This record gives sequence, structure tokens and C-alpha cells, in this order.
Amino acid sequence: MKSFPNPKINIGLNILKRRDDGFHDIETVFIPLTKDFGYDGDLYDTLEITPRTDGRTTLKISWADSLPGTEGTPGMDKPTNNDDFSENGWPKDKDLCIKAYNELAAHYPLTGADISLTKRIPTGAGLGGGSADAAFTLKMLNELFSLGLDDERLAIHASHLGSDVPFFIYNRPMFASGRGEILTPISCPILSGRKIGVVTPGIAVSTAEAYSGVKPAMPETGLRELISSLPLEQWKGRIVNDFEKSIFRKHPALGAIKASLYEVGAVYASMSGSGSALYGIF
Repeated sequence: MKSFPNPKINIGLNILKRRDDGFHDIETVFIPLTKDFGYDGDLYDTLEITPRTDGRTTLKISWADSLPGTEGTPGMDKPTNNDDFSENGWPKDKDLCIKAYNELAAHYPLTGADISLTKRIPTGAGLGGGSADAAFTLKMLNELFSLGLDDERLAIHASHLGSDVPFFIYNRPMFASGRGEILTPISCPILSGRKIGVVTPGIAVSTAEAYSGVKPAMPETGLRELISSLPLEQWKGRIVNDFEKSIFRKHPALGAIKASLYEVGAVYASMSGSGSALYGIF
């Protein structure tokens, strides 16, 4: 079975407060980057899973030649028995596809799988590529092994893998709160007929780096109210990503890219998530 995990963008991202558990409460809107929402690009990963019957699981990861900065990067073929995935220098706790397999295998009768992943969604870009891969792995295993899990049950398993992973189970516009894992469907008719362009500048920004530069604060007007009440032409300067200020200060090229998106006609432009990808809505 083959699928094509897609990226996402964030429309607005408010860091509200630091929690006692060390995470932050946020509010944002996740939009899947698919043709249904005006995205015609090719930043899709390719995920193939073939069931096995001997209990073994293998993973092969490679970078597509079309991804800037990865030309010539050798693929990785890492056979594993799931008990020790650290062989050949690829640590188990770094791979979300295997973590997704293990999450389901702990509860349901999986019999092994060969997993092949070709990456096109850049890492450290705020596009959710790893989370998408994990969610699509859960959905594919559910189908391949006839587990009969609905989206709500899959989303519970996805929440054990990362805050963004449940979103990709549903893969439709969602207002996200809490750590990003509390999802409420949101209608975005304002995007109808629009096009979304994405720039991936090849600068990796870690989540830890992004959060280190922000000061949580409650906005005067909540993001959900702004998106539902403002026409798209008034989003600029009103719907903001709290990460931009410190990230642009550290990486001025990103701010320049955002400005260039407006120069070429974007009605609204922003950094996605914790960066470094930027997008324009045209």
C-alpha cells in the first residue's frame, strides 16, 4: 500500500502561557497543504507499507533528489526487530514511523511490516512532515491489518506520538488549542478559490530554538474570532505567528522572504509553525 503524507501550514500561532508540565498552551489553525485547499506543489512524502507475517519490521528512508540540499544523500536501509532499532546508527526513538508501528503493535495483533519512506517535506520547517508520516503510518496499518479503528481512536494513539500527529489523522482544517492536540473542526470558506505558495529556504529551526525566544501572552482578540470576522485582506498585521519576531531577528533572510511574498502579490503571508517555511495566500 502506498500513500503520500502531506504537509500543513499554521494560520496564526499565539503562545498563550507556559504550562506546569513544561509545554505551552497555544492557539493556531492547521490547514492541510493539499489541492483541496489551493496547494499545487510537490512537497509530499511517499510512504509504502507491505505487511509481513514473521513479526519483523524493516524501514528504508531516502531523500527525494528534488529536495534542495539533499541531492546525493544516501538512502538508509535499516532492518530491525523492533526491540533494538538502534543498529546501523539509526536510533529507534528518532523515527516516528516505527514509533507509530510500535504504538499499535502494543495493543493490536500486528505481524510485522516493511516500511519505505521517501522524504520531500523538509525537516525543521514547521510543515509537520514527521507528524504526517506517523499519522499516515497509523492509518495505513489500520487498513492493512483490518483493525477497524475509527479516526477518534486513531487520534488517541496519534496523541501518544506528538502534539501535531492527531491533526493529520483528520487532515482537514482544525482550530488547535492546548499543546496543539485539542482539535476543533473549523470552516475556512475564505480560502475558497485561493492559491497557497510555499517557500522552503533550507534553514532548519528546532522547536526548542523557537520557543526559547518567545514570551507567552494572551492576545486582546482570540485567533478564532479574528479568522471568523476579518476578511483575508485585513489579516496582515492582525493574525500573527508569535515565533516570527525572534526567529526573523536570528534569521533575517526569513523576514526578507516574507516581504518578498507580499511583493509578488500575496494577500497574506506568514511563517508556518516554528519555521522556517513561509507561505503566501494569493
